[in-house]
Formats: sequence, structure tokens, C-alpha cells
Amino acid sequence: MSNRLHDRIAIITGAGQGIGEGIARRFAQSGARVIVAEVNPATGAAAAAALQADGYHAHFIQTDVADPAQIERMVAETVATFGPPDILVNNAGINVFNDPLQLTDAAWDRCFSIDSLGVWHCCRAVLPHMLASGKGSIVNIASVHSFQIIPHTFPYPVATHGLLGMTRAPAVEYAAQGIPRQSDLSGVDPDADQRGLLEHLSRPGCERGRTEQRQPMQRIGTVDEVAWPAVFLASDEAGFITGAMLVIDGGKSIQFDV
Repeated sequence: MSNRLHDRIAIITGAGQGIGEGIARRFAQSGARVIVAEVNPATGAAAAAALQADGYHAHFIQTDVADPAQIERMVAETVATFGPPDILVNNAGINVFNDPLQLTDAAWDRCFSIDSLGVWHCCRAVLPHMLASGKGSIVNIASVHSFQIIPHTFPYPVATHGLLGMTRAPAVEYAAQGIPRQSDLSGVDPDADQRGLLEHLSRPGCERGRTEQRQPMQRIGTVDEVAWPAVFLASDEAGFITGAMLVIDGGKSIQFDV
């Protein structure tokens, strides 16, 4: 594997499964020391242990990004374990889909506490370390919901639309100080994250086939097709990219459905 992230210290939230776990592995294979920040202690510990067993530097820290105190503790433990973070990947998130007029305040708060405030609190916790070193990369994993409205998914698109602004505004704010290179990966959920949704449908095989047929490439994306672009955006090769949105959706967002 490449050594493009040699000795970089990377925090990846929601890294116990799915896209986050895939990103953690590719970062580790690219030379990074990886913090698996995951709310689920079983999957988080397992993901870090699997990386360690393969000879990579990885450390699990149980973290609920809805809790600012846990985020501060996680960053402090990162510094104590590996050193100040060079990279933050905000991957942790939840889907909250509801009828707008039936949505409770509690459900709204839960969505924004993770998908919006959780991202900002993680950024706020690592930024002082990046500013002190004069370098750093923040990659936010978003969704097709960030730039298209899909019916019956409120309020998730509201939170993910805001994620684009949360990517761009700090990018401009701190660009002259060399950090952070803020970038956004947006698109449809890859295979590992689609699987859980499809399994809950009455006819998952039929639904999967219908989903694939709607894609220009006639398939669902893979985790690696998000993980490797994240590695690129966090590397020196992307040194003049900031505040950018990279859409990884197999062309779905540019396809006109008839």
C-alpha cells in the first residue's frame, strides 16, 4: 500500500463499521496512526483490534459525538496516545426520516446533535491542535441528501445541507493559516450501508435490484470507492483543494430520471 499518510494521526468517527471502518483501514494502510472513535464499544474495539492484528497503529476510543464532553475526552486521549491529530474524518451520522408535521422535537434534536452539532464539536476540538502545527485536513462524509431533496426523509436533508456550509465556512476562515483543508465527500450510501436498509424491506432482493437499476452504473458503490478518495483528500496530493465537494454517486445526481 501507499505511504501517503505516513505517521499522520487520524481521528475517524463512526469507524466501527461500514464506511467508517473502511476508511480507517485504508488510512492505516496508507501509513496513518488511526483513532477509531465509535459509540458502539463492541464494533469499535473489534475494528481497532483487527487493524492492530494486521500490524497497523490503531486505538479505539468510545465516543458519542452527540456529547461534547466525550469529544473533548477523545481528542485528549488521542494526543496522549499518538500525539496531536493531523486529520479528522467526520463520518459518524444517523438517518432520521419522518413526516415533517409528525416529527417530534426530540427526534429533531437527535438528528442535529449528531449530524450537525457533532461534526462541529469534533472540528472545534481538533482545530486548536491543527492551528498550532499549521497543518491539518478535515474530511466530512455527507450524503446525496446534502444537495438533493428526497421525499419523506425530513429532517435529515436539512442537517446534511448544513454540512456543506460547515465544510466551506471554516475552509475560508482558516485558509490563510494553512489549515484545515476542508473537503466534503457526498453521494449515495455504498453497499455496506445500503445492506442494512435493504434487509428491513419486505422484498430486499427486489428492492436491491430496483436500486441498482436506477444507477447509471447499474450497481451500488463500494466502501472502498469512498475510502480511497478520503485518503486522497487527507493527503498532500490534495494540498490546493479546500472547501470542495466531491460527489461519489456513480452519476446518479446528474442523471435525468424519466
